[in-house]
Amino acid sequence: MENAKTISVLLLVTFVSVLGNGVDSKLKAGQTLSEIDRRLKLLNKPAVKSIKSEDGDIIDCVDIYKQSAFDHPALKNHKIQLKPSVDLLSEELDRRNESPRPVMMQTWQKSGSCPNGTVPIRRIQREDLLRAASLENFGRKAPEIPSSVNKTNVKETQFMSFNDSKPLGFPPIVNRSAALLVTVGYNYIGAQGDINVWNPKVDLPDDYTTAQIWLKGGPGDNFESIEGGWVVNPKLYGDKLTRLFVYWTRDGYKSTGCFDAICSGFVQTGQIALGATISPISSSGGSQYYVTVGISLDPNSGNWWLKLNGNVVVGYWPGSLFGYLSHSATIVEWGGQVYSPNVKKTPHTKTAMGSGEFSHSLQGSACSIEHVRIIDYSLQLKYPQWVGTWADEYYCYDAYNFVEGYTTEPVFFFGGPGQNPNCK
Repeated sequence: MENAKTISVLLLVTFVSVLGNGVDSKLKAGQTLSEIDRRLKLLNKPAVKSIKSEDGDIIDCVDIYKQSAFDHPALKNHKIQLKPSVDLLSEELDRRNESPRPVMMQTWQKSGSCPNGTVPIRRIQREDLLRAASLENFGRKAPEIPSSVNKTNVKETQFMSFNDSKPLGFPPIVNRSAALLVTVGYNYIGAQGDINVWNPKVDLPDDYTTAQIWLKGGPGDNFESIEGGWVVNPKLYGDKLTRLFVYWTRDGYKSTGCFDAICSGFVQTGQIALGATISPISSSGGSQYYVTVGISLDPNSGNWWLKLNGNVVVGYWPGSLFGYLSHSATIVEWGGQVYSPNVKKTPHTKTAMGSGEFSHSLQGSACSIEHVRIIDYSLQLKYPQWVGTWADEYYCYDAYNFVEGYTTEPVFFFGGPGQNPNCK
């Protein structure tokens, strides 16, 4: 009998030890569960109401005045702006020859809504932090590091020309591959585009893929950027679903900014949850779905506002977060980007961009951005005067600004499958 009890105790101790090792194996160096739980308390503000979404997310309805945005030192005495003072992102488009477009929705909205005076914020969970390389870098992009062009496994600097003008050279960036439509050189105070919504394949654990708009200012090695679009990022979100995201940085992703509301900065005012899944998703040869992403500077407050589908206000990046972008951007980019340790080298990642098809497969197959627009100090929403296309790895992901006829506006197509017979 004593032997049986001893064996039972040993089995129990062994089970607890294995379970503990299983948890500890997920912890990175220097991290403990208590540290992770303390970080969770800082990230997740008290909820007035919580909504369990069918996709597994929990959406917390947080008092608009108690959201984490106001933890940022630059926003210590910030007075919240509930809506833009002017509407710079309104335009009557001629859609007579277009099929009706269903309104984008977020999956969590099927399960409820947040009460007045609160904003929906996707809850960060313990598993999210356990996947991170470190607590300090959770929710942040890696810094942009130019590659040395004399390395044999990196393609040399590529060139982009604007409207057939003299080409400009850009050095390749480590771990990133982009396919873009770019306009540069003016003072831009807004940009917009209808971004085709897809769910591309993500191959490796650290990979992610986006379709988005960037507005940038400042020097190349320390630029400022505000960004919005959709992303598939399993390491950050824990699944391979297509999600709405925003991002900001004021130092080239070195130490400031983050995705969504993971750090303080972006002020939410509307009923859209950053980082939440979106639907419906386009299908090859089938229905095509879009989310219109518009970002504009409020000339009266200096805040950069994000709106979706023309009139859905999400929130804003306070102007006090920035230096160069406090008055305007000098570069606007539309397109996609794949982040992976296995871009620009062999073997190449199989993570796809856009729909996973190359740009020349065009409408219904390739991912597109339609009704590309900028705003300058004329306060007019218009197609850019000067544009150029860019692809870091043309045989992996490419870009094509397609014009069907002299009287039609260009449609920008981009994307690709990653690794393929011509991209090894």
